[in-house]
Amino acid sequence: MNQTESELLKALTKILKTSKNPIDSLTPYTPLLTPTLLQSLISSPSLSSHPSNLLSLHKLSLSLFPSLSSSPSFLLAFLPPLLSHDQFSLSKSLILSFLSSDPQNTLFNSLIHHPSLSKLKPLLEISVSCYVKSGKPHLGFELFSLMKRLKKKPNLFTCNNLINGLVKFPSLHSIQLGKQVFYDSIMLGVIPQTTTFNILILGCCLEGKFNEAISFIEKMKEFGCFPDNVTYNTILGFLCKKGRLKEARDLLQDMKEKGLVPNRNTFNILVSGYCRVGWLKDAEKVVDLMVQNDVLPDVWTYNMLINGLCGEARMEEAVKLRDEMENSKVLPDVVTYNTLINGYFKWGSSEEGFRLAEEMREKGMELNAVTNNILVKWYCKEGKMDEASERVRVMEESGLSPDKVTYNTLINGYCKAGNLSEAFRMMDLMGRKGFKMDTITLNTLLHILCEERKLKEASELLRSASKRGYLLDEVSYGTLIAGYFMDGKADKALNLWSEMKKKEIIPSIITYNTVIGGLCQLGKTEQAIYKFNELLGSGLVPDGTTYNTIIHLYCKEGKVEKAFEFHKKMVENSFKPDVFTCNILLSGLCSEGMLEKALKLFNTWISKGKAIDGVTYNTMISGLCKEGRFEAAFHLVSEMKERNLGPDHYTYNAILGALTGAGRTNEAEEFMSKMVDVGKFQEQSLQLKEQNMKTSEITEVSDPDTNACSEHIIELCNQGRYKDAMHIFKESNQKGVTLNKSTYIVLMEGLIKRRKSLSKAVQ
Repeated sequence: MNQTESELLKALTKILKTSKNPIDSLTPYTPLLTPTLLQSLISSPSLSSHPSNLLSLHKLSLSLFPSLSSSPSFLLAFLPPLLSHDQFSLSKSLILSFLSSDPQNTLFNSLIHHPSLSKLKPLLEISVSCYVKSGKPHLGFELFSLMKRLKKKPNLFTCNNLINGLVKFPSLHSIQLGKQVFYDSIMLGVIPQTTTFNILILGCCLEGKFNEAISFIEKMKEFGCFPDNVTYNTILGFLCKKGRLKEARDLLQDMKEKGLVPNRNTFNILVSGYCRVGWLKDAEKVVDLMVQNDVLPDVWTYNMLINGLCGEARMEEAVKLRDEMENSKVLPDVVTYNTLINGYFKWGSSEEGFRLAEEMREKGMELNAVTNNILVKWYCKEGKMDEASERVRVMEESGLSPDKVTYNTLINGYCKAGNLSEAFRMMDLMGRKGFKMDTITLNTLLHILCEERKLKEASELLRSASKRGYLLDEVSYGTLIAGYFMDGKADKALNLWSEMKKKEIIPSIITYNTVIGGLCQLGKTEQAIYKFNELLGSGLVPDGTTYNTIIHLYCKEGKVEKAFEFHKKMVENSFKPDVFTCNILLSGLCSEGMLEKALKLFNTWISKGKAIDGVTYNTMISGLCKEGRFEAAFHLVSEMKERNLGPDHYTYNAILGALTGAGRTNEAEEFMSKMVDVGKFQEQSLQLKEQNMKTSEITEVSDPDTNACSEHIIELCNQGRYKDAMHIFKESNQKGVTLNKSTYIVLMEGLIKRRKSLSKAVQ
């Protein structure tokens, strides 16, 4: 700085220190001001005791030189004097504003590499909080690590804020970093409080590490902390979500022994847990207990009960409960309606679902993102992808932006419809909209790879996804385990199961069912029963699929008596047999020639008013025909018609085959005439299948352009040159070149793999 500039700086400093209206006083000097001079002026130690004047100067500087708004050095020159006068709120606002347009992390680099600034503890602390707030907790972690190296003790709020940001960030690495912050902060002399432990417990639960979560309750004692309702409710909530009700009950007992009184959230969590596994009577008992403890059920309580009823297909009762809510002056909310709409769609009453959506509008209740996602999911489930896309367009027009759930639903829908090009387009769009590929996206691609029997690629994707920060769950492992079983590779499936358990990823009932079902299909009875007993020992509650799989296993092996013994034992343990159970047992009895017992079971089942289907009738009709009891079989056919359950091709084929075998040719010919109409339908169905196959073949027909583009893209992806691959993809798209199915799968893998490991991203 030359003498003239030095003298000007002194004059300006004096004006700012003494003038009541500094900006007006500076007006004559405006033509002489430069960005360098302004930064020197703001950095002047003599002005640090005049924060209001500094703020005025800051505004003037930005109005004269807008480029200063993106200068980290200008901001950092201004922050220390503000913080020295406890202007924390203003400082935080300025930093957050800067971070919103700082994609290159220039402020972070300035803080890390500027020795004098890095020693300012308040600046580092508030910067940590700002990076957490702006969705970049990993940069906050790096600043915390800098404080650790400088042996600067952060305040408890900063530590809690950073741990919370890391724990809630969608990555396995971030939860581990959160725990590291906890232990490092203790080394620096920070004394944690109950809130700190509650955040860590949430992180453990998100990882599925419940034993570690419970161990933190004991660790609280070391710091004079005591668990509160939030502590227990967090763990209880996750245990109930996983169906581990035995452990939830034990934890509830521990909570009471520690003198804590269950609150409304505690009761609601238990209601939700029981409803999830279909134990609605137990859920109702919890509601009764709530009332006894002067805790009135709220809208969440009712919503959980309605969800439980919807899960059991008891839609009429669910709607009645909704009406009861209104009578109890608890107004149904959007969650109530979403639950009912989802229930109707799930059980095939789409008209009622759409009627309820219309009722919502009539009552002035806005369809939220969840409502729209339910509608999108239904369209995707029905294979109506055009309607699903239209629903998203309507959603956007109403001011609701599609979220990760929307995109993942569409990706899954297009994959199931076989339209991988559109599925890939959705994945790409999801990324460009700022949504990170998450575990659900990953699991969708794993499912595609397993369906295509690309198990090696699926295994490699699972390995690499973990390194790239994806939070692998039991679905990720369960998908590949199911793939191995479908391919007859039980050893690989069980090895993967062991790996999952070693990583403390707790298998859900669905994952257990996958393993038990896979072992049963491969005839590994002893191992299947061992896994079933292991399931019971784990505290999980078996569901209908679990029981039916074991019952089917015994029947398949001809051990019908054992199947019934198992059935009886399970009914005693609250198992509710369904139509699948009935059909399995009937089939087992008929296969072993126990027709009278089958008829007795069939009649008893109907007399109790339990649901039956076409399979139930066909099983009995087939059994009767094999025994030559055609009159009884014909009677069941008539009964079947009355119930609108058939007959179908299987019914006619069973009767026709038996009549022909018994030499009753005339009656067989009569049935042949009845089969004509069905046969026509069969021919049409066959023609349609052939047409679809031809269409599929046309799509996959390899022309030179298709082959060349597909091979080039796959080669570039294998070399890690994803940007180049995308460039070729866009060019081919513009030219209307159709790519091979495998190319889209490789491109999708590329999108998943582009997510770098978070530790590398920080570097």
